[in-house]
Order: sequence, then structure tokens, then C-alpha cells
Amino acid sequence: MMAAAAGSEDLELGSGGDSEEEEEEEEEMGDSSEDEQENEAEIQRLEEQLSISAYDYNCHVDLIKLLRQEGELEKLRSARQKMSELFPLTEELWLDWLKDEIRMAEEATDRAKVYELFEKAVNDYICPEIWLEYAQYSIGGIGQQGGIEKARAIFNRALTAVGLHMTKGVAIWEAFREFENAILGTLQPSAGSVLTPEQQEMVNAQLDRIHTLFKRQLGVPLLDMETTYAEYLEWADKPDESVTQVYKKALQQMEKRKPYEESLLIADPPKLAEYQAYIDFEMKDGDPARIQIIFERALSENCLVPDLWARFTLYLDKQLKIKDLVLSAHERAVRNCPWIVGLWKQYLLALERHRAKHKTITETFEKALNAGFIQATDYVELWQAFLDYLRRRVNFSQDSSQELEELRSAFSRGVDYLKQDIEQRFGESGDPSCTILQNWARIEARLCKNMQKARELWDRIMTKGNATYANMWLEYYNLERAHGDPQHCRKALHRAVQCTTDYPEHVCDVLLAFERVEGSLEDWDLAAEKTETRLNRVNEQRTKAAEKEALLIKQEEEKNMQRKKGRSEKKAAKKAQKQALPGDKRKADEEEWGTQIDQPNKKPRAGELEEAEEEDMSTECGLFGRKSNTKVLETPALQKQKAAAATRNKVLHDNTKDDLTVFVSNLSYSMPNPEERLKEVFESFGQIADIRPVYSNRGLFRGYCYVEFQEEKAATDALRLDRQELEGRPMFVSPCVDKAKNPEFKVFRYSTSLEKHKVFISGLPFSCTKEELEEICKEHGNLKEIRLVTNRSGKPKGLAYAEYENEAQASQAVLKMDGMVVKDHTISVAISNPPQRKQTSKVETSRSSGSLLPRQVYGARGKGRTQLALVPRALQRLPVSEANTENGTLRDQDGNSKGDSSIMGETKKMTNADFAKMLLKK
Repeated sequence: MMAAAAGSEDLELGSGGDSEEEEEEEEEMGDSSEDEQENEAEIQRLEEQLSISAYDYNCHVDLIKLLRQEGELEKLRSARQKMSELFPLTEELWLDWLKDEIRMAEEATDRAKVYELFEKAVNDYICPEIWLEYAQYSIGGIGQQGGIEKARAIFNRALTAVGLHMTKGVAIWEAFREFENAILGTLQPSAGSVLTPEQQEMVNAQLDRIHTLFKRQLGVPLLDMETTYAEYLEWADKPDESVTQVYKKALQQMEKRKPYEESLLIADPPKLAEYQAYIDFEMKDGDPARIQIIFERALSENCLVPDLWARFTLYLDKQLKIKDLVLSAHERAVRNCPWIVGLWKQYLLALERHRAKHKTITETFEKALNAGFIQATDYVELWQAFLDYLRRRVNFSQDSSQELEELRSAFSRGVDYLKQDIEQRFGESGDPSCTILQNWARIEARLCKNMQKARELWDRIMTKGNATYANMWLEYYNLERAHGDPQHCRKALHRAVQCTTDYPEHVCDVLLAFERVEGSLEDWDLAAEKTETRLNRVNEQRTKAAEKEALLIKQEEEKNMQRKKGRSEKKAAKKAQKQALPGDKRKADEEEWGTQIDQPNKKPRAGELEEAEEEDMSTECGLFGRKSNTKVLETPALQKQKAAAATRNKVLHDNTKDDLTVFVSNLSYSMPNPEERLKEVFESFGQIADIRPVYSNRGLFRGYCYVEFQEEKAATDALRLDRQELEGRPMFVSPCVDKAKNPEFKVFRYSTSLEKHKVFISGLPFSCTKEELEEICKEHGNLKEIRLVTNRSGKPKGLAYAEYENEAQASQAVLKMDGMVVKDHTISVAISNPPQRKQTSKVETSRSSGSLLPRQVYGARGKGRTQLALVPRALQRLPVSEANTENGTLRDQDGNSKGDSSIMGETKKMTNADFAKMLLKK
């Protein structure tokens, strides 16, 4: 009975263990199903995202990774195909794709598709690993008809492509020799048999192939080529002297290149500087094959560097001029850097130069239009390049042709495209001077002999805001003079005299010169009358503007004098009141407004105002009575306190110790003990010799100080704390420089030029944190830094900079984030183009053409509240034809910020010789 009970207990325990295992399996299955559901939802989300934005590179990569994880082979193949059509794939993506397809290839047709895939892979980048995989895969097909020859052909192509690679090319050579040795083994006779003459001939031919391979490999400078030479000596019964000679020569070449290879081995990616030096060396050496392979190696690690692609394609265009090689390089360049218009222009020229089909060139141009350039002017350049190509196709000796109609249609489409699509996207057409319409008008006049059409086009140019510029009228006059008639020339010049505002004198001179040659007496009289009237009106306007501005300047100067007089009287009265008080020997603050160094805030704080009010009240009706002359005896404690304050107020600085000192500013006024607090902050950088806070005459901390170290290195290292937050404010740490000796010295740690790898974000809510913005930005690329712009008190200004690893990621971020809504705020995102730092240099007063343009003089407190630009706009216009967009400021054609009426530019004068050239231009 006990045994039975024990047995039943064991069964119960066993059944309990089985149930636990089943529960664990069910839990694992449940977790697995949950993961599958999450992956499916993520796949669906990524597919929807790509349907909206097909150029999201990271989204493509994530989708391929998930589909490969889930084993969705058909979807995976489709996703890879779509990505490869838009982007060149990396070596890792290609190898994963190839290995997956090789596993699934079972029939001959599948094998042919794998070969096609390999061909696409080797065209993206010159990659030794992919070529080796391709060659080894071809060995598997030697059993088929022609398989051996096909494998040899692939090996030879691999040697041509990457056989010169000094570090990785040796693997291709060795694999090729092993392949040929394996074939030689199949030709060797079995033991005891004798080869027939035909068999012996095949063996000898195979031995010659292997010998030739050794000789070719030993003639190429490769790392560890001594081992290959030792293998050759062991393989050959009688080493060939010619092989030894080419080996020694290649060994010398290898020694010359070895320092460059070693620098590449120890350098950190992407090794651009090292590759540039290597390229320069190979360019001087002049071997085209070696120049090509080093360019390819550099591009495989720096595929997003446009200048490197431009240099490579230029070399191929000028030196090699091999069609397949040149066009392949251009195509890869625009696939890697599609946002660079210069690469597209060179590609179009290369296609035309190598007689590509018109359909191919047109399709390439259409792809370029969808590349997503970052400037409106890029689209103008692209259209101009394409229109130049279409113009060169036209035979203008015929009155009408299909090519001519296509050219006119393209001109019309280009003008509409810039007016509609580009203006809507960038807020400007990128072609303010209408260069495309000008070229169209010249072609119609000079080549098509259709002056009526040219006049219609030039009328469109003038109605786009160009009628006030003298050079536009003179261009039209030159066209009429060369291809039109005197009547239209006269009409154009009369209109120019009425409309021109920048250089009316020169237009008047051209009209009078024209009438001297072409006109009658009546024409001359009319021209003289019109020019005289126009010039008198212009001079009157300039005189009035100058007088009005001079009056305003005089009034402003009088106001300044009154303000200074009022301040002096107030200061004298206050000083007299303080001197009248017995026992109060404190000095008045004799510093003028604006001379206090690095004062973060000109307005006194609440505590200072209260203290000042208490002092004023004590002076008027306070502790000592109204205007009392009674002297109060000073106690010893009071004398000691005043002496300490007087000593503390004097901050002496030795200029010879500038290299050991840093200047710290923008500190909190309420910091209780600045010496001890700053010692805690800076003592980690080295031994501190002295800390000298700056105090006001009242003994209040002024928010800045000097920190002197024992060693110069410590002072240099301490500069790293610049803009670090201290007690709720960004602390400014800068070198200690005597500004009296170096008045132009400025410390500004950020760039003031175009930064294509960085984006500028505006319109952010003030509550947006750095972490929240980082989450938004990192979806579009690898972030290097996020910087929120703050004011001196550390409060956000709604602006930020996001730095990415390369230009492609920054461009992607602009496309995705511009117009995004963050916490009910619509943000604007653009490539970073910071405005130039304002210089406080003196601008001399200029008097030209009867106008007085005064210099901008600012007082000690900066700009005044009212600074009106009352000079006529015609005199303020700068001769700048391109729009320039800077961070936070959209500059108009004149180079002035929109909405800023205080910025005036002096019109650049043109000499008579300049206008003579414009007049005589044909």
C-alpha cells in the first residue's frame, strides 16, 4: 500500500512537472506571438512612411532588417529592390542580399538572377569582398557548359577592378590561382598511366596559365608580396628571370606606397585627409589604373563627399575618356550625392559628350529635378544646363524643326517651373534677373531671326520688377541695336530714361549718343529735353533727401547734447547732495553709461533699486534730517568696514599674466561668495593663484571676475567651461585679452558660414527641452550635437542647431522636419547659414551724386531707439543679384534684411568705361 501510495505521489509530481513545462512553453509562444505582432505593426508603419517619403534612407534599412528577421522573403526582395533603385547599397546590405538569394537559388533560372544581382552589386562600389564572393559563386557553375570560361572571365574582371588594391587585392589573386590549380589537378594522369599528346598539351597550357598568374601578381605592388614570391620559387622548377625582375620592380613601388598604406591603417574613419594625400601621390606618379583604384578606395569610405566625386569624375573626363567607365562614375556620383547640382550638370555634359541617346539625357534631367536641392539657384543652374544641351541639338538653318519646338517648349516649362514650384518651395524663384528668359530672347533674336518674339520675352522680363535697372534696359537696347531697328531702339531708350532709378545719367548719355548717330534734329531736341527734365528731377529728389536727412541728424545731435547735459546736471546735483551729508564719504560712481565692461544687464536689479531709494530718502528726510550739516563721528568699526570695501573695489590686473588668466562673466549678481564658489568650479583644472571678483563702488558683485592659474595649460583647459550653466545662468569663460591693445578681439565659438552638415531650427516652443528635440532629430540621421540657443540669463529663445554626421543626413532632416508641429508650434528647419557677426567699424561719411550718406554712429549705450532710413530706396539699392538666406533672416535682392529699414548700402558707382562696354556689347 505504501509503495502504491509512493508511486501515485510520483505520478502526481511528474504530472505537475509536465504542466509547469507546458505553461513555460505557452508563455514563450505567447511572448513570441506578441513580438511577431509588434514586428508586423512596425513593418506596416515603415511601409506607410515610405509611401509618403520614398527617400527616407534609415526607414528603408529598418524595414529590410525587420523583414529579414521575420523571414518574409518576397517582401524582403521587393524592399531591397526599391531601395537599390534609389540609393547605392553598402557592402553589408549587398552581401546579406546576395547570400539570401544564393540560398534560395535552386534552378538554372534562379542562378541567372543571382548573376544579375552580382552585376548590380559590383557597380555600386569597388568592393573586393563582393568581387571575391562573385568569383567563388561562379566556380559552382563550372559543371555547366562554358562554366570554366565564365568563371575565368569573372576572375579576370575582378583582377581588373580590385587586383591593384594593396591590402585586399591579394585575396582575389590567390583565389584565382587556387581555381587554376584545381583545374590542373583534374588534368593530371592517374598513377601508372601515360598522358596522350593532347592531354600533355592541355597540362602544359594550364601550367602556362598558372605561371602567367604568378608573373602578373608579382608585377603588382601588394602587401606581403614576399610570401607570394616564395610560393612561386617553390612551385616553379626553374624560376623565370623575367618574373624576378618584375617582382623587384614591384617591390620598390610597394615600398614607396607603404607609408601611405600604414597611415590609412592607423587613421580613424573616414580617413579623408590620408586618402587625399595618397591620391596626390598617385596623380604625380601618373599610372591611370592605380589612380583609379585609390579613388575607388577613398570613395568607398567617403561616398558622401561631393568634392571627392567631382575630382574623380573630372579626372576621368579629362584623362581616361572611356565611355563606360566615365558614365558609370558619373551615375554613381549623383546616386551618392543627389543634392549637389554640380554633379548633375557634369553628368549631363558627359552623356552628351559620349553621344548618349536623347531619351537617356532627358530621363537623367527629370531625375535631377526630383533630387531635392537645398537652394532655389540650384534649379536655375540645372535648367540652364539642360536648355544649353537642347539648344546645341537644333539646326537653326531650318525655319522649323522638331528640335526647335522642343527647345521652345522646354524654355516655357522651365520658366513656369521656377515661377510655380520653386517659388512655392523656397519663397523665391532663384532667378531674379530672369537669365533664362534673357537667353531665350537672345536665341529668338539672333538664331531664329524672330525679333517680335524676343520683344515679347523682354517685356515679360521688365514686368518682373527689372524696369528700374539701367543694365536691363541697356541689354535690351544692345539686342535691338544688333537685330532690331532704330525705331524700337529709340522707344526703349526713352522708356529707360523714365523708369531707371539706379543710373539715370548713363541711360541719358546712351540716348543722346544714339540720337547723334541715328536721329533727326527733332529727335535730338526731344531727347535733350527729356534727359534734362529727368536729371533735374533726380537731382531735386537727391537734394531734398540729403537736406531732410541732414536735418534729422542735426536734431538727433541736439537731442543727444540735451540728454548729456541733463545727465551731467543730474550727476552734479547728486554729487552735491552726497557731499552735503555728514559722515558719508562714499564716492559717486563716475563711470559713464556703457563703459562698464561686460555688464550683462544695464538695468539695476530690484535690490539695487531698493537700496538706492533708501539712500535717496535718507538724504532728503532720513536719519540725519533734511540737509543737515552736522558731522557724525566715525567709529573704529565703521572705518575698518569702509577701508575693506575701498580695498575690495580696486581690482588690479597684471597684463603680463594674461596667458595664465581667464575672464569669467555673466555670473549671478546674487552669488554670496564668488571667490569660494569659483574656486570649487575651476580648481580641477590646476592650481589657482588668485581669484579677483569685480565689485561696484557700493560693494556689490558685478557678475564677472578674473581667475589666475599657476600654469598656462590650466588656463587653456578652463576655457572648456565656456557656456556651462552655473546657478541658473550660462557662465562665459574667455581668454584674458587687453582690448585696448586688441580692439578687434572677439571670442565667438561658432561658425558664421554655410554649414551643410548642420540644420537651423526656429519656432520652437520655449518649453521644448534638449532631450525632446534630440528624439525628434535623431530619426533622420546620426546626431553629433544638439544646441539650444539661450539668452544671457539661460532662458531659451526658441532656436536650436542640430549637427549631423554628413550633408546627406542634414538634407534629409530639412525635408522631413520643415513645417513639423511641435507642441502646437510649427517649426522651420533649414541648412545652417549663420549671419555674419556685426562689426563696429567706423563708416566714413560719403558724398556722391549730391547725396549725403552719414556714417552710423552709436553712443556708449548702442543704437538709439529711433533710426530711420530716409534715403530714397533708389540710393539704398545694392548691386547684388542673388538672394541670400541666413539663419533667421531672409535677405532680399538688395542684400538688406526684410523688415529692417535701418540698413543702408552705398550704391556702387560704375565708370563711363563700364557703361561703354555694356553699350558696345554684342
